[in-house]
Amino acid sequence: MSLDIAGLDYPNKKGPPRRFELAMCSPGEPVLLEPEPKNPADPQAVAIYSCRGIQLGYVRADRAPLIRAYLSRARITAAVFQCMTHRGALIRIALDGAELRLPPPPSGPPEEPEFYPDYDPGWD
Repeated sequence: MSLDIAGLDYPNKKGPPRRFELAMCSPGEPVLLEPEPKNPADPQAVAIYSCRGIQLGYVRADRAPLIRAYLSRARITAAVFQCMTHRGALIRIALDGAELRLPPPPSGPPEEPEFYPDYDPGWD
């Protein structure tokens, strides 16, 4: 299962910025999933940390309850950094002892962004 990393642009309390740490990650590198029941914004939050112990972000809020349930039942047997995307980054998890396999990297040009700003003549 691949999961988006949310909160990439929020600052870390200590250590390098999240996007800097993401740039240091390699596909297949282990990541740590850590529930944050005392998180004031979302008691279901699951933080994602690199193998160097630097926070990368969070599991998206819509997936966090499911991932917390998997963690509490020890169903997640592996979690790794998958890849950077044009919108952020992905991690990959394996469940119930299944072998963790990374999908092949995307080929071809990145997807076009969904937003194009209007031209402003003051930019020139």
